[in-house]
Amino acid sequence: MTHPEAGVASIGGGDAGVDGGSEGDGDAERPPAVANPRRALAVVIGVVFIDLVGFGIVIPILPFYVRSFGVSDAFIGLLAASYSLAQFLAAPTLGRLSDRIGRRPVLLASLATAGVAWVTFGYAGAAGARFGTTAAMATLFASRTLAGAMGGNIAAAQAYVADITPRDRRAGALGLVGASFALGFVFGPAIGGLLAADPVVARSDALLPAFVPATAYSLPSFAAAGMSLLAVAVGFVFLEEPNRTRPTAGAEGPRHTTAIGQFRDALASVSLRPLTLAYFVVAVAFAGVQVMFIPYVADAFGYDATAAAFLLTYVGVLGAVNQGVLVGRLSRVVSSRTLVAAGSVVLAAALVAIPATGLVDRLSSDIAVGGPAWLTLQLLALLLALAALSLGNALVNVSLATLVSASAADADQGAAFGVTQGASSLGRTVGPPLMAVLYTVAVASPFLIGAVLLVPVAVAFGRRSAA
Repeated sequence: MTHPEAGVASIGGGDAGVDGGSEGDGDAERPPAVANPRRALAVVIGVVFIDLVGFGIVIPILPFYVRSFGVSDAFIGLLAASYSLAQFLAAPTLGRLSDRIGRRPVLLASLATAGVAWVTFGYAGAAGARFGTTAAMATLFASRTLAGAMGGNIAAAQAYVADITPRDRRAGALGLVGASFALGFVFGPAIGGLLAADPVVARSDALLPAFVPATAYSLPSFAAAGMSLLAVAVGFVFLEEPNRTRPTAGAEGPRHTTAIGQFRDALASVSLRPLTLAYFVVAVAFAGVQVMFIPYVADAFGYDATAAAFLLTYVGVLGAVNQGVLVGRLSRVVSSRTLVAAGSVVLAAALVAIPATGLVDRLSSDIAVGGPAWLTLQLLALLLALAALSLGNALVNVSLATLVSASAADADQGAAFGVTQGASSLGRTVGPPLMAVLYTVAVASPFLIGAVLLVPVAVAFGRRSAA
């Protein structure tokens, strides 16, 4: 059983309704976009995975890299914001460009440019040693901004999946893209931590030529660049350009080519307006977990970076299963709007539960769990909260992506995904500094405020689902 989603809408103008038939009805008359859709889907998912492994490699070393230059920790947050802001500005443009010139060239060019950005990132230490701290920080910000702009290529990747997948199967296919994200964040940080280890750095220093710096910060950066270039190679050999409907110039074409103009069009569209706003709100709400979870488990549980990394791996594995398997199956029997509403409720409950886990041992100190000493009731409560967090996040993000695809004309898939991913990036730009300040006021506040922000999302999509 499938459920029809929103009417088709052009991001460049008005909305066009569809009848009450199945989502896949229009696909029956359209020829296949590629000769082998399954292989094409596997290739684009593989490319996204390789790229995200590269991104994840840098995560463990980023805060320490900034601190190595003797600057304030505030620059860690600003550096993260520069990435998201650049992604916010670039995602609509890359999405629209992929509609115009093709998915394949946009994906390959952006991946190659990201490789250049990661190489530059690795040379920030050398720049600091030669020209001073200001040059080092400028190098870091320039490279992160360029990498963030190229990270907007997720819009082209999602549009590629929409091109080659029938509408009634897009939830599952887009869920696989989300799963590749989750797996990238499982393997990437582990590789980055390994490359930053002293024995690896010492061995690399002995083998690499003098002009290639071998430090705990440069090696992960160069590995990230290598992953981006590997993704380019895989895409160049195996990724074919899909046969699809392209936008036409003239009166029916998009009225705006700037990010602001595209957002104005999206907010004017009855179908895309709630989706764009939802992406922004969910990103702000989830920012509390993204930036303050590790400080929270360090303060409340006494966990070090290694223990926190195991928790992130646990969440990543669950995310891969939820987004790659569970959501796709649920979408066959439950509408995407209902899944967004349910996911928002589950995610909000998880955000409330996370700070509550710090109180479990105080309230239940006489309850014995059994098993190894590290398996405490408090840890079990945290693992349950994180499982709910992963489930809610998967339901919301995959279902929103499915609705975006169903709400945009075939010629405007890239633009629609570009705008909504841009809204998400804007939320990740605004949210982290806000949540970091809230954490200094009250430890639980970033999580609780995030839960409150999700309430209107649940209500709005719950009502639309019931209508």
